[in-house]
This record gives sequence, structure tokens and C-alpha cells, in this order.
Amino acid sequence: MRDESPYDGVVFAGGGCRCVWQVGFWQEAAPAIGLAPRVVSAVSAGAAMACAIFADAIDDMLASFTAYAAANRRNIYPLNAMRGAPLFPHAGIYRATVLNNLDAARLARLHAGPDIRVLIARVPPRLGPHSGVLVALLAYQAEQLLRRGLHGELGRQAGFQPEVISIRSCGTPEDLTDLVLQPSCTPPFTPVMHRDGRPVLDGGLIDSVPVASIDDSRRTLVLLTRHYAPRDIPRLAGRDYACPSAPVPIYKWDYTSPARLQATYDLGRRDGESFARTFRCNA
Repeated sequence: MRDESPYDGVVFAGGGCRCVWQVGFWQEAAPAIGLAPRVVSAVSAGAAMACAIFADAIDDMLASFTAYAAANRRNIYPLNAMRGAPLFPHAGIYRATVLNNLDAARLARLHAGPDIRVLIARVPPRLGPHSGVLVALLAYQAEQLLRRGLHGELGRQAGFQPEVISIRSCGTPEDLTDLVLQPSCTPPFTPVMHRDGRPVLDGGLIDSVPVASIDDSRRTLVLLTRHYAPRDIPRLAGRDYACPSAPVPIYKWDYTSPARLQATYDLGRRDGESFARTFRCNA
């Protein structure tokens, strides 16, 4: 264990259920190398993972989400359209998992921990919420097809604006839950969400690897959620990247499979152990 944290900042990339890899990685790597960042940047489900880690709620949140996934038979319920009920179960499960496990005591723990900064995307005023969602979906799909690097560009080019909000601004567990869910707002899986009366969408539209939110960090560890070949990982002074050693076994919006969730977590633990072993050898 080092006397000082080897990284001043940590980035939790987005990726829905793939982000569970980050938790497994953290549980093996963080204690082994003395990882205790001053500032954290997160987007999408990476925000939930960061909060689970620094609120000391990992076991409870994973157990809760796993139970919901075990009871959830499908990722879409078409017949709900005839009853006026949500077609997608994701928003309800996500909200319940966060709200039921991040109470006032754990919120206080987050306030006392590193500054967790969450990235959301603001819809361009000229579009409005509904047309903004349509443009966002088109930009997102195009990004997936065309993007070669780690960081997105099309969302900004389409006029979406970044907003970074600290978890320390949350006064209640309900406030915290809203802020954790907002950077994952991805219709139709979730309804459009609002903050301060204005619509917000998944911060991944701006950048699914939000390094810009912690430019004041001296040395940064970036936790990705996709498997990348070594040649595709940037080599930058003061910034290290860690990614899954193999394709992650779960789809980001798969809320039905405890087995794939566990496999993703286990992959993270193996990769975290390997990272710590290599880090110690190079230290």
C-alpha cells in the first residue's frame, strides 16, 4: 500500500450494465495500489458505479440489481402499450436500485469523499425535448457506426451542450437518485428527464469517456467498459487507461441476466488483479 494515491483523478466511462466491470476492477485494484482519488468524473451508469464505490454500497447495490434482473423476464414488454404502462422496465429498476441503497447516511459519505462530477447533455434550445431526442438518437447511432476513437464528437456538433454537476450539490437521497439517473437518460429505454425545468439526456452524447471534467487532476486513471486493442488506447502523459481484457459478456441495456452480470463483475475482478500486479511490478 502506498502512502499517497497513485492517481489524483479517476474517470468512470459510460456503458450501462457493462459498467459493472468497473466495480469488479476497483475491488481488486484499488486496495492493492492504494487508489484514493481526489476527484472523479462519471457519465451514464458509470455515475452509479462511482457512487456505489465511494458510498461503500457495492454489495447492496449489486445484490439489489441482481434480484431485480432475476425477476425481470424481458427487456421490453410490447403489450404494456395497450395498458398505458412503460414498454421498458429499465427506468423503474434503475431508480429503485439507486434510491433503495443510497440513503442519507451514504449520501453523507459521498459528500465527505472525492468530488464526483457527473456529465449530462443539455438539449439545444432550438430543438425542444421531442425533436432533441430524435436528433440525439440519430447522433448516437451514427457515433456507434463511425467512431474510431474513444471520445465522441457528433453530439457536440449537433448542438448538445455539456453540463457537469457535482454529487456534493445533492441534499437528499431523492436528489442524488435523480442526478445519478439523468446522465443515463436514453429514450426509449428511459423517459425524457428534466433538471431545473429543462430536458437532459445521456452525457455520453457529449463524451462517454468524460476526461475533460477533471482536467485539474495531476494523474488520471480512466476505466473504460469496452474491450480495445492496445493500439487503440491513447498513450498520454499523466493518463492511464484500463479496459476489459475481453469483450464484456453483457449488453448495456440487458436487465434480465444475473449470470451475465456476474460474469461481467468477475471479468472486472480478474482484470483489476492483473492491473494491480503489473502496476506493482512497474512502480
